[in-house]
Amino acid sequence: MGTTFVSMGISLDGYVAGPDGGPGNPLGTGGMRIHQWVYGLAAWREPMGLPDGRTGQDDDVVRETKSRPGAHVIGRNMFDEGEIGWPDPPPFHLPVFVVTTRPREPWVRKGGTTFHFVTEGVERAVELAGEAAGDRDVQVSGGASTVRQAIAAGLVDDLQLHVAPLLLGEGLRLFDAFAPAGVTLVPDRVIGSPGVTHVRYRLAYGPGGQTSAPASTAGAGGSAAG
Repeated sequence: MGTTFVSMGISLDGYVAGPDGGPGNPLGTGGMRIHQWVYGLAAWREPMGLPDGRTGQDDDVVRETKSRPGAHVIGRNMFDEGEIGWPDPPPFHLPVFVVTTRPREPWVRKGGTTFHFVTEGVERAVELAGEAAGDRDVQVSGGASTVRQAIAAGLVDDLQLHVAPLLLGEGLRLFDAFAPAGVTLVPDRVIGSPGVTHVRYRLAYGPGGQTSAPASTAGAGGSAAG
């Protein structure tokens, strides 16, 4: 197993989704605006057979992120929103482990995606994802609650936030009332462009502030950037 990482789009005021999100309104009202920067990129358009994608540093970041995971971990709310909206094949093309309290048989889709439903918590989901990923990384792809649980459990090695220059004003914040003891964010990289700023941190855990392994930059796709 490689590292475990998070890569998520976020508004400047800290929201990862708008209000009133649900299966009929994925990412909530206005939440798609957080990812507006990615929709024209070649790395986002090519897997869906769409032409005329842009290249450049934002495209490079998306390609790098998509190259890393060998498996994904997501929460049940994210799955419920995507189940009726994702195409077949879904956007993952990898095993996906869903943290849930509701058991369900694995759901096999086209393109290499199988959803596995894990009722033993986020730690077990990351463990199973690591076994499936082999020497590639595990991406905790959302939603916000699952990311917080993974960080609080000391499972996340690096966190990349794609900060959109907009104020959403309401919705679901990634780190609302969340400040786990013993977790330090160590700045690792900043890449800026007119439409988004990519900020990456390594996470240090414990009183000594021991940092995790350096973030992978190549090898072996979550949020809009993964």
